[in-house]
Amino acid sequence: MSAGGIVTTLGVYLGALLLIGWLANRGASRTPDEYFLAGRKLGLIVLFMALFGTNATAFVFIGVPGLAYHDGIGVFSANAPIVALCTPLSFVLIGVPARRMAIRLGACTPAELYSRRFASPLLGVLLFLAFTIYTVPYMVSAVVGASLTLESMSGGAIPPWAGGLAVVGVAVVYTSLGGMRATAWTNVFQGVLFLGFLLLAFLLISSDLGGLGQAMRSVLEKDGSLLALEREGSFAFRPWLSWSLVISLTVIAFPHMFVRLMSARDESSIKGVCRLYPIGLLALWLPPVLIGVWGASEFPGLVGKESDQIFLSMIDAHLPSALGVLGMIAVLAAVMSSLDAMILTLSSMLVRDVLDPLRGRPEADVAWARWFCVAISVVVYTLALWRPASIFDIAKVAFSGYVTLTPLLFLGVNWRRMTRQGAIASVVIGNLVLVAGLAGWIPTAGFLPVFWALLAALLAALAVSAVTEPGSIPA
Repeated sequence: MSAGGIVTTLGVYLGALLLIGWLANRGASRTPDEYFLAGRKLGLIVLFMALFGTNATAFVFIGVPGLAYHDGIGVFSANAPIVALCTPLSFVLIGVPARRMAIRLGACTPAELYSRRFASPLLGVLLFLAFTIYTVPYMVSAVVGASLTLESMSGGAIPPWAGGLAVVGVAVVYTSLGGMRATAWTNVFQGVLFLGFLLLAFLLISSDLGGLGQAMRSVLEKDGSLLALEREGSFAFRPWLSWSLVISLTVIAFPHMFVRLMSARDESSIKGVCRLYPIGLLALWLPPVLIGVWGASEFPGLVGKESDQIFLSMIDAHLPSALGVLGMIAVLAAVMSSLDAMILTLSSMLVRDVLDPLRGRPEADVAWARWFCVAISVVVYTLALWRPASIFDIAKVAFSGYVTLTPLLFLGVNWRRMTRQGAIASVVIGNLVLVAGLAGWIPTAGFLPVFWALLAALLAALAVSAVTEPGSIPA
């Protein structure tokens, strides 16, 4: 397809998102509860697509194929099964009681929930800082993924700066207009797009390679190690155990996922999502892994950031040009369905958890949040122009940071004996140990630094809570 056709298709897609945002705006601006949480009325289907769409980022469409390109099919076994089991479990063990407590305390953000639970504004600020430090790089990776997609699929006609600007600009407009309702509705639209295309691409690419069996035989002939389940390197027991903890616990700690659970209409909606999630994750993970493995035999020798483009290279090589453009839209849909949620969540935490002394009328929260949506987007876009390390490397550090917060997230809504001092110690000590491990200042004994950071955060929460007096839980 010509560059003009690509731009036209992109314009139609982005225009559809703006229309959805405008429609959502009619019911989202009255109160903070409506704007930030869609009135806590997300039903099963919209909630599932909102969570699933937010969970599917550039990491899955660009980072995972790039990782499978180097490490082979073991990427699937090391990630998908434990995620399919533990993510729904975390929704029940943390999401359900958190939603219940958020309604009782009138909290609109994860940081606000725990700040009110422990009557500690300091804890709210610490959580806001931690969430921001780990979410902004993740947002940058999403914009980088989108700009790479547009540049590659347009043959260079859409440079990275223009592609990133279009994606960020449209996302911030419909997000600031319609709030949570807009991001949830667009997630339904975008989820159908990217999941449908992913399955279609998988079938068409495997068919073009001579069928699934022939595709796997070709890989076996050229590099059989890609089909072996090794117990060395990243698949050795200690690194594997560490990464399993990361990939299984990080989803519930994403603030943009957590807040969607707070937006559920009822507990049965969350439990329904838990039944659908393993099926969705299987469909989401297996095709990108196999496409990355097939790409390793077809486009050998890619290193570092180059391997991030293997999914797009396979689409370009095996799909008709018209479907290639649909692939571009599908990847953008995955990127934007998480980017919008992160923009909204960070802006809501800035308002509710940092600027509380400035709040006046409830409507002022929404006005402040809209301005912060713009400010956050400008920062993310500026950082994305720099284009840092591989998308997988960015996500890996962000995921590790989120995991250090899970002891607080779980104990804070399930253990009445936990104290504000224990909560603060958990956040601070867990993150200090993570930084020390990543910097190489402490020995890790073959485990990833996040293993020790998680253990430190848990022990700090338990030990400090045991020697301090718990306060009363607000009614």
